[in-house]
Amino acid sequence: MIHGPRPSTFSIVAHDPRAQEWGVAVQSKFLCVGAMVPWARAGAGAVATQAYCNTSFGPEGLALMEQGTSAREALDHLVAGDEGRARRQFGLVDARGQAATFTGEECNAWAGGLTGDFYAVQGNILVSGATVEAMARTFETAQGELADRLVAALAAGQAAGGDRRGQQSAAVLVVRERGGYGGYNDRYLDLRGDDDAAPIERLQALVDLHHLYFKPPAPGEMVAIAGELAREVQRILQWAGYYEGPITGTYDAATRQALTELIGTENFEERFDEAGGQISSQVMDILRQKFVPKTP
Repeated sequence: MIHGPRPSTFSIVAHDPRAQEWGVAVQSKFLCVGAMVPWARAGAGAVATQAYCNTSFGPEGLALMEQGTSAREALDHLVAGDEGRARRQFGLVDARGQAATFTGEECNAWAGGLTGDFYAVQGNILVSGATVEAMARTFETAQGELADRLVAALAAGQAAGGDRRGQQSAAVLVVRERGGYGGYNDRYLDLRGDDDAAPIERLQALVDLHHLYFKPPAPGEMVAIAGELAREVQRILQWAGYYEGPITGTYDAATRQALTELIGTENFEERFDEAGGQISSQVMDILRQKFVPKTP
């Protein structure tokens, strides 16, 4: 008898050759699906393992692909060595973006998968095959960075039916060389909604927050802290308890110090140019919403 977790779910593994990123996104009616299904390593590939999940497929598949084994060859090797193969499901994408997917004949219906250029989608206990078809179509046409396209594929799969038992958790993992915080590892983005009534929506909100905190500002997003905007900044700093000086409309030393402290508290350093006296218009919107007193 096969024991262990059964993350019966739908997932996508994919590669972005331009950004040299590899990633996985997954949703399931299962607690903390992100702790088991997604695996990825920069320069090697990505693996999603589910359905009476054999978590050893993650590190073993990545090790094989890191040595130059193709996704299909790695899949065949893993399947051949697994006595529980009939109940397994997993997908892989290798260092070159070649993809493969496997669904054991005993996976609960609907179960199956598809592959395309640089991706594989798969799912089990689904309402129908429309889920993986919608995921594939959406990933091929979605815009944005890899994380955006992966989560868009999840949302499309859910809209097409999704897991027939419902929703509980979702996760997205994206890696690239030195992509982690400070450049110390490859884990560019690793986000999860572990127990949520609408986990994909929560995951999308987390991806948006990740972009806000860690992605460089878009062209034209930074604005000069001068004149009326400087006065507004000083008022916000007063309301937030960081500034006791006059409202002058000048980005002076006291205003600069107070704003630097507030920005540090809110973790918006990527969208604030202290020396140049510029701040992101997006950050300004957030500060207004958080600190400007509400009119009764």
